Amino acid sequence: MTNQELEHLKYPIGHFECPEKISESDIKQWISVLEAFPNRLEKLVAGLSDEQLDTVYRTGGWTVRQVVHHVSDSHHHSYTRFKWALTEDKPVIKAYFEERWAELIDSKSAPINMSLQHIKAIHFKLVYLLKTLSEADLNKSFIHPETNSEVKLNYQIGNYAWHSNHHYAHIEQILK
Repeated sequence: MTNQELEHLKYPIGHFECPEKISESDIKQWISVLEAFPNRLEKLVAGLSDEQLDTVYRTGGWTVRQVVHHVSDSHHHSYTRFKWALTEDKPVIKAYFEERWAELIDSKSAPINMSLQHIKAIHFKLVYLLKTLSEADLNKSFIHPETNSEVKLNYQIGNYAWHSNHHYAHIEQILK
């Protein structure tokens, strides 16, 4: 397998490319992706057997089950990061080892329905919050400790819309 083929398996929709100037239209489109994602994901994985859920999307990658649980964990973190940035002045967020979380029993063998329900709930709360944000709110930020970079909330909305589509595409690859 070539590096290019491996890169495509890892990033089937490419890396997130944020516009230099994020428009109101970008924000609305990204929120729309986040709003639709839980139902899209649930339909995509509906009726999959345990064998299918325990299939990796690429050599060395996660299983479908781990991807679903990862999205639940990751989007929960993202929601918390939004809340911190809205209520604190450039907080330094807590990073986590997502690959270690994916190896825990609740990611490796638990029914995916628990995470599908969690994704629905966290996205409902997140989208409700995002639709109320002012331009000043969208320019608030947090500091990511791994990169020591400032992440604005307007960017984070796009990043998590991309993250939703990114992992959707991983699962879609297996089903094709």
